[in-house]
Amino acid sequence: MSQRMRFPSPDEVEAATPPERDRAIDVIRITALVGVVVGHTVMATSTIRDDVFVWTNLLSVSPVFQALTWVFQIMPLFFFAGVAASVQTWTPGTSWGGWLMRRCTRLYRPVFSYLAFWGVTLAVAKQVLPVHVYEPVAGISIQLLWFLGAYVLVLATVPLLARITTTRRFVATVALLYVTVAAVDLLRITHDGWSALGYVNFAMWLIPGAFGVAYRRGLVTGRAALTTATIAFGVNVALVASCPYELSLVGLESQQLKNMTPPSLLLAGHAIMMCALVIAAAPAIGRWARRPRVWWATAIGNSGAMTLYLWHIPPLLAVHLAFDYLGYPRFDPAAPLFLVVSLLQVAIMAVAVGAAFVLLRPLENGPLPWWDGGRVARPGLRSAAVGTLLCIAGAATLASVGWGLKDLGLPLVAVMLCALAAARALADEGRAVSQPAREAAAAGR
Repeated sequence: MSQRMRFPSPDEVEAATPPERDRAIDVIRITALVGVVVGHTVMATSTIRDDVFVWTNLLSVSPVFQALTWVFQIMPLFFFAGVAASVQTWTPGTSWGGWLMRRCTRLYRPVFSYLAFWGVTLAVAKQVLPVHVYEPVAGISIQLLWFLGAYVLVLATVPLLARITTTRRFVATVALLYVTVAAVDLLRITHDGWSALGYVNFAMWLIPGAFGVAYRRGLVTGRAALTTATIAFGVNVALVASCPYELSLVGLESQQLKNMTPPSLLLAGHAIMMCALVIAAAPAIGRWARRPRVWWATAIGNSGAMTLYLWHIPPLLAVHLAFDYLGYPRFDPAAPLFLVVSLLQVAIMAVAVGAAFVLLRPLENGPLPWWDGGRVARPGLRSAAVGTLLCIAGAATLASVGWGLKDLGLPLVAVMLCALAAARALADEGRAVSQPAREAAAAGR
């Protein structure tokens, strides 16, 4: 374990990095995840009133913070970077189920230990916490898994996205997806009882995937990307000004038409804008990533990306509960000690997340005997069955976050685990263990 916890040196990482690797993609990916962690830490607020845990964020108190989500809502960039990195590994005519299994093996590996942690923690918490403190915590526990479910479903479409080989096909794909989201929004806004149709809009996450393919294949120039970003921004401003779209790109309980769950036309336009901007900036990002220390930090971060993403939520909840029970809630920005409490919580989180990354990163990189090694060598029924089961697991993962580890969330998590187990059972045995330096340099491949 101590050897697996060791970080390779900058020289080792550089030596293990293939010359053709697109370093800008890795910078974009880890920047998106770090942005999520920082955003949650800075924006989260909470208090306990009459044994009720109130979990909210600063977006609910300030339109300025809501406007800033147009800069800091960068999750589309992870889908962009993930597909850009993955599309090169897909070869037409190979096993779809085997290809998807290899990606899901790495993605879900840290999830098993994460669920085990929450299972034990919530079993204890249920005995000691008031019911209306326990239930919000259980509900929040796996909220971040929405991304994993959506990402798996997007990866499952990479063989289709890989057919984007010309600029015309790229434009047609993005336009079709954007128009679909617009049509769904129009129906659910103008017709009562059609709100469930909004979940079709999860197809919106294919838009950054299409941009990732276009970037990888050089289908969009820097100038065209900047023009596209400008147009998308202007359309989004018009939508907020004249339509029932909310300003915040992060979901709030007070929103009548949420932008995140399900995704809205505003979020689709935001994804277009953000992806176009990073395409324009990619050459500069790539040059910056050539610096040894920058590339080392990028590679190390990507080697534990899922660890960083998942494991910042337990300490964040723990810090808030501790401060709430001590009588120093971070809830009202007008409170005299709000800034002091905020700085202290951020400092504690920096230490806690850093420690979790160092200690738990090996769980993401070390193979699990009963999980790793799945292989489907050829296309056919078994390949299709494995791929379908992994899509079911992704869909169940995505659906479960609405309840967390309680109520309907529990059977949905059970469906996810059963689908993963069935997919692995259908896959052949095979095993490959990477060295730490190569893992760090090749994270996300």
